[in-house]
Amino acid sequence: MSSVFGFQIPIIAALLFILCLSAIFFYSFAIYAAIAFFHQPRDIDLEFHPPVSILKPICGVDRDAEKNLASFCQQDYPQYQIIFAVRDRQDPGIEVINKIIQQFPDVDIDLVICDRIIGANLKVSNLANAVTVAKHEILLIADSDIFVGKDYLQRVIQPFKDEKVGVVTCFYRSLAQGWVTILEAIGTACDFHPGVLVSNQLEGIKFAFGSTIVIRKQALAAMGEFEAIANHLADDFQLGYLPAQAGYQVVLSDYIVDHVLDDSSLADVIQRQIRWARCIRVSRPGGYVGLLFTFGTVNSLLFLLATGGSIFGWVVLAITWVMRSLMAWVVGVTMLNDQVAKQFFWVIPARDLFHFAIWCSGFVGSTVVWRGQKFKLSAGGKLVFLKES
Repeated sequence: MSSVFGFQIPIIAALLFILCLSAIFFYSFAIYAAIAFFHQPRDIDLEFHPPVSILKPICGVDRDAEKNLASFCQQDYPQYQIIFAVRDRQDPGIEVINKIIQQFPDVDIDLVICDRIIGANLKVSNLANAVTVAKHEILLIADSDIFVGKDYLQRVIQPFKDEKVGVVTCFYRSLAQGWVTILEAIGTACDFHPGVLVSNQLEGIKFAFGSTIVIRKQALAAMGEFEAIANHLADDFQLGYLPAQAGYQVVLSDYIVDHVLDDSSLADVIQRQIRWARCIRVSRPGGYVGLLFTFGTVNSLLFLLATGGSIFGWVVLAITWVMRSLMAWVVGVTMLNDQVAKQFFWVIPARDLFHFAIWCSGFVGSTVVWRGQKFKLSAGGKLVFLKES
């Protein structure tokens, strides 16, 4: 038995109490980090507008595909190039791209159709094929399911006034339809991004997101070009991590893009979430285990059970859940202006339980299914193709 604030509780309950305290501290620090990040002054220099080549890897047609892709063609920016890259000549995305080209004749747009493969990650092969026709020294990579405003390029390019900056990346808020993808969207706004803000506040970030990756060609060359990540599942993470290892600074922009999620089945989402969990586990094992200290919803429930439903257990649960809710509201609703998180705020406890189950599942197995193919994840998050038996 251990004594906590005069209460005699079992050892297991004492450990759970420590985990609850760590979660409360994490929630509190995430609130501070969010306020500090979004409230710092940022000047927009309208005279700084180096030319940019935008690389858009395409595979199939996403929800609102034409609207999303067109948003990149409507930038209030003097000089930029857009390169759409497709592997298969029968890809239905080509029809959408041709409409975009006709709709915006004054925009410098290229369509690259090439089936050259440089590794297991076909998206990276697409990017490697696209960069061969890039005209400018600054590259911007954004997934095909991203929607942006007209001031996007001018805003995200600002950190490059500092020559030490090699990569800029962006937050994103998910536009979801269907209750399954709503769970994903809430997790992004109210769990994933708070963790990013904490990391950025403590030591800066050394990774990037597929929502937006702006990278200098010299930083890409320093990391070994796209060939260096051709077999990695988390190519976006590596496009921030490897330049950071090469000595370049990675900057988190305050610009928030919209991530347009397709409706998915529960099985698809579980498969996708487990794939991400296993990738994080093999890429950053220490950080993955450390997530245990942020699961306040689950740990406080377990603490309540371990103390036999005591008054102290209920007090700890109430404090933990209040802080969890406050963090989610400040980060997801107030700072990110995520309307899905606002509308379905009450779903957060259920989402936390779902996330904990996925986290536990991530410890088991090393195989993932991605775009219909089965791979084994090796050290560092590399993909090894598994042939069907």
